Amino acid sequence: MSTRHLVDPDLLPTLDVFPQFEFDRATLSAMRAARQDLALPVPDAHGITIERRRIAGVGGHDVGIIIFRPEPAETPLPAVLHIHGGGYVMGTAEMSSAGNAVTADAARCVIVSVDYRLAPETPHPGPLEDCYAALKWLHDGAEELGVDRTRIAVAGESAGGGLAAALALLARDRGEVPLIFQRLIYPMIDDRTCVRDAHPYVGEFIWTPASNRFGWHALLGEKPGGAGISPYAAAARAEDLAGLPPAYISVGSLDLFLEENVDYALRLTRAGVPVELHVYPGAFHGFELAPNTRLARVAARDRLEALKRALYGAG
Repeated sequence: MSTRHLVDPDLLPTLDVFPQFEFDRATLSAMRAARQDLALPVPDAHGITIERRRIAGVGGHDVGIIIFRPEPAETPLPAVLHIHGGGYVMGTAEMSSAGNAVTADAARCVIVSVDYRLAPETPHPGPLEDCYAALKWLHDGAEELGVDRTRIAVAGESAGGGLAAALALLARDRGEVPLIFQRLIYPMIDDRTCVRDAHPYVGEFIWTPASNRFGWHALLGEKPGGAGISPYAAAARAEDLAGLPPAYISVGSLDLFLEENVDYALRLTRAGVPVELHVYPGAFHGFELAPNTRLARVAARDRLEALKRALYGAG
């Protein structure tokens, strides 16, 4: 049964031009190359400097990062560690540069985007440890970067949102880097979605159940949905959510991750964690591929305003 009739009319042209695909080992290289072609050019962001560095990761592995810094900055600025999406199996920090430059300017914050290693070449915990290394580097080097280390947030989309949620858990448990906010855009946080009864109205477009199984299998190194999966791999597996930073979670009503995202938001509230939850009607996974549509503009406004409130307080 097709759910095309439920798609927001503004988004329908995107489905007509965006190729439908599913990931597997045979197609992964081609899909990585195709995704690279979707990267938007970085706009002229007046007053934003962009710097690329490599920092030390776990076990001597170098981690690439891109720093977006508003200039000049007379006082230390809040900071965001950004983690790109791609189903845990594709994507680069460079692909998010256009959005990060705009956000750094609009929210007046330093953004560090991390080029974590990808599965299946690097399964869990490698990608998460790369993200943690970048977060620790950001925190420890706050003075050099002109960052206020008491105002650091994490953010990500899809698999990047899953890593951001897991990173918030890991930061809480290691106790080295305090976080003030987690911005999770349709986060990929629960491998058990692969084995649960299918929701009849989600997952038809862009990110399908078959792609989801492949992404989780690649990250975990085993079939998803089994016993003993670490909450640092799949944040929804965490039993204790108390003490996590306030969260912003957004997802489309046709997104495969709808139920896992809403459930996580509710569980966070039961743990005393403030949550702002948005469910966008008629939106599929990655609907911002059509950035000039009404729904994409509304979602961009909502997540920017939430970030600004978290970094600078209400107002």
